Order: sequence, then C-alpha cells, then structure tokens
Amino acid sequence: MALKSMTGFARTEGNHGSYRWHWEIRSVNGKGLDCRFRLPSGFEDLESPLRDELSKAIKRGNCQAALQMDKSAAETTVRVNDTMLRDVLLASKTVSAAAAEQGAEIAPPTTDGLLSIRGVLETADIEEDEADQKALRAALTSSFAEVATSLAKARRDEGEKLNEIVKGQIDRIEALTNEAAKSTAGGTEAFRKRLKTQVAELLDASPALPEDRLAQEAALLATKADVREELDRLTAHVAQARDLSVSDEPVGRRLDFLTQEFNREANTLCAKAADNDLTRIGLDLKAVIDQLKEQVQNVE
Repeated sequence: MALKSMTGFARTEGNHGSYRWHWEIRSVNGKGLDCRFRLPSGFEDLESPLRDELSKAIKRGNCQAALQMDKSAAETTVRVNDTMLRDVLLASKTVSAAAAEQGAEIAPPTTDGLLSIRGVLETADIEEDEADQKALRAALTSSFAEVATSLAKARRDEGEKLNEIVKGQIDRIEALTNEAAKSTAGGTEAFRKRLKTQVAELLDASPALPEDRLAQEAALLATKADVREELDRLTAHVAQARDLSVSDEPVGRRLDFLTQEFNREANTLCAKAADNDLTRIGLDLKAVIDQLKEQVQNVE
C-alpha cells in the first residue's frame, strides 16, 4: 500500500425524476476531517448524512462540497388564479353596468379573453409528496457517496507520487545515519588521543588537579562525545517510518511526530559532533528531515 494524500478533487453528475444535478468536492490538508457544504435552499437537512458518507471515504482533510441542481426540467402545471379571475369578472360587470347606463352595450368577456389576461393563468411546480422528496434525498446522498469515493481515489493517486518522495527522503536519512556511524568509528581513536593529551597537560599544570577529578572530567567528556545512542535511535526511526509508509491506515499524524523525533536526534548529533565531518552530516540530516516534515504535512 502507499501513503494517501489529503489533496484531491472529484466531480459527478446525477439525476432523479425531473431533477438533474452535479456534485463537486475538493480537499486540502487539515488536522482532522472537516467539510463545508454549499447546498440549495431546502436541502440543508442533508448535511448530517453527507458527513457520514464522507467519513466512510476519507479520514482527514479540509473539504468543500457543492451541490448544483437544475430545476428547469421540473414538471409544472397550469392553474387558474381564482382571486385574479374574480377581480376581472367583477371589473367586467362594473364596466358593463356603466356602459348600459350610457345606452351602450358591451359584449360579455369570452373565455379566451379572460385567460389571456396576465395573472389569471399561472404556472407552478407540481407539488411532490413525502415519498418523492424522500426518494430524491436518497438519490442525492447516494450520488454524494460516489463523489466521495472518487475523491478518495484521487487522493490515493496523489499519495502514490507523495510516497515516492517520502521513501527517497527516508532512504537519504538512513544513508546519512550510516555515514555518521562510519565517521564516528573512524574518529574515536583520534578523540582518545586528544583527550589523553589534554589530560597529560592538566597533570603537568600547577597546581595539579586531583587524579580522581581528572578521571571524572575525562569520563564526562567521553560520554558527551558518544553519539552511538543517537545513531541507534535514528536507525530505529527509519525502520518505523518505513513500516508506516506501507500501512493502509491513516499515518500522517504518526509520521509528523516521527519527524520531530528525527529532528531531536539530529540536533543532539550536531551538538555532540567532535569534528567538522560529523557536523556536516548532522546538518545534512536536519535539511532532509525538514523536507520530510514538509511532505508528511499532506499525508492523511
């Protein structure tokens, strides 16, 4: 298995009855799983089941999901505005009565004439019953589950590229750790000679220091210069990082913590370095670890 990225994008379309829609969802890195939904008015109740579907597909990341619905194809019906019709008929009678008083006669309004008056006829969406609304919401939720699955796949594809980078950086840390071990082994004898020379100079000093005090100081210097524990821990961290990089579980948080442990050992290695070569290796380690930390910020 490969690492999973927290960056991805997916889009899908769907339809149900007279409705058509499309979902778009994108994600970036985040500490936990959080999603902001943009839903049409009247569909806000979908947010909770949508979050449940998203959590089945991904575990971490800041997401934005948008639903665009096309209602132009919705079924409509024509109906008579009873209030408007009554007002028109009443006005017609009033006009006819006024004309009759003047000796004029006005033909009564025809059906075609009445229906052609703006506002008498109006269109309206056919009201859907509860079962229709429930089926529509189920279809929308199922469609979102599809786009969430597509997002997870996009993040896995991105994770494969990320995995190669992370593995290369882990390999580099291992190589530098091995180089530091060789450098330390070669420098141990040189360190002993320098320490022996310094102790001899102190023994010749006036007034002379007690030999037990010199022994304590020499032991303390030797302990401070010993980096074998740091190198052993670095080796152990490399093995753990490799195990995490092939895990099918979300490992971003653990890898991020591990980079902190890597950095701690590299800092100690630089502080204990007794020669320029080991210092250089320590600085190279810190640089690679910083690059690794930057990459794992985007690991799920």
